[in-house]
Amino acid sequence: MSVVINGENREISSPLSVTALLRDLGLDARKIALEHNLEIVPRSAYDQTMVADGDRLEIVHFIGGGDAKSDSEDNMSSDSDDDSWSVAGRKMTSRLIVGTGKYKSYDENRRAVEAAGAEMVTVAMRRVNVTDPDQDMLVDHIDPNKFIYLPNTAGCFTGEDAVRTLRLAREAGGWDLVKLEVLGDQQTLYPNMPETIRAAELLIKEGFEVMVYCSDDPIQARVLEEIGCCAIMPLGAPIGSGLGVQNPVNIRVIIENASVPVIVDAGVGTASDATVAMELGCAGVLMNTAIAEAKDPIRMARAMKHAVIAGREAYLAGRMAKKRYADPSSPLAGLI
Repeated sequence: MSVVINGENREISSPLSVTALLRDLGLDARKIALEHNLEIVPRSAYDQTMVADGDRLEIVHFIGGGDAKSDSEDNMSSDSDDDSWSVAGRKMTSRLIVGTGKYKSYDENRRAVEAAGAEMVTVAMRRVNVTDPDQDMLVDHIDPNKFIYLPNTAGCFTGEDAVRTLRLAREAGGWDLVKLEVLGDQQTLYPNMPETIRAAELLIKEGFEVMVYCSDDPIQARVLEEIGCCAIMPLGAPIGSGLGVQNPVNIRVIIENASVPVIVDAGVGTASDATVAMELGCAGVLMNTAIAEAKDPIRMARAMKHAVIAGREAYLAGRMAKKRYADPSSPLAGLI
C-alpha cells in the first residue's frame, strides 16, 4: 500500500491508525499536528483515524520563523511604574517580540530570546522531517510553557494557505492568538492587503485572535481593526531589509487612530531603529533578522532590549519641541 506523507511516497503493509503510523515513524504526537486528506485530525481521534492506500498526510511542527529575565537593571518597567501592556488578554512586560528564524541553531535562538528578555516569540509551521524523527524541534529548546508562542503564516501568498497554516498551528499547540501575514510577491514581501483582509475575516469568525502584518497605510490599518484584529503590525521597511522605519508619519497616524496595540513589524536593522519605533508610541517592536544575522546575536539581542526600553521611556517622557534656532541652556541675563 502506498501513502503520501509530506509530499513523499511511502509504503505501508496494511491500513493502520494514525497513532500506529506515528509510532512507526518515531514521532511524538504531542509535538506535531497532522492533516489527513486535507482534514485536520484532532489528537483525540488519532486512534480511530485509519490511514489507507492512496491517502495523503501532512505532518507539521513549529520551527524557527523570541518569561526570561536577567539581572535587575534590565527590568522592562521603571522602578516605580507598571508599564505592562496586553494583547488579546495576554499581559506582558517586555515590548520586544522576537522571531525564531535564521539562527545557527535552536540553542543560539534560545540564548538570544533570553538575552532580549522577550516573552513572546513568533514561530512558523513546516513539515516534520519524517526520515529523521530524532531531529531537534523548537519546542525542545524554547519552552511554550514559558514563552507565548505566536504562530505566523510566513511564506504564505494566498489567504487559503494562511488560514490552513493557522488551523494546523492551533491543532499543534492549542493557540488561538496568531500572527497573520499574506505576502504579495517574493521580491518585496510586502503584504497583499485584499488577501490579508479576507483571511483575517475568516480567522476571526473561527475564533482566532489575529495580530496582523500590514502595510503602513492608516486606512487599511483602520479596516483591519474594524473587522476585529487584536493588534495592527505595520511594516517599518521590507522584511529582512534592515532599513529601519521608513515612513514615521504614517506609523504615527496609525498609532493615533488605533485602539488596539500597534507593533512595528519588519525592517528593523539595529538598536536605533527599534528606539525610533518606540519613540513614535508603538506598543512594541517585532524583529528577527536584525538579531539573528548580527555578528554577535546574543549581544545584539541585549542591545535591542535596551533600545526598546529607551524608546519607550523617551516616548513617555515627551520630547522637547523642535526649534528653528539655538536656545541657550544657560540664561544670558547676568553674564559677567
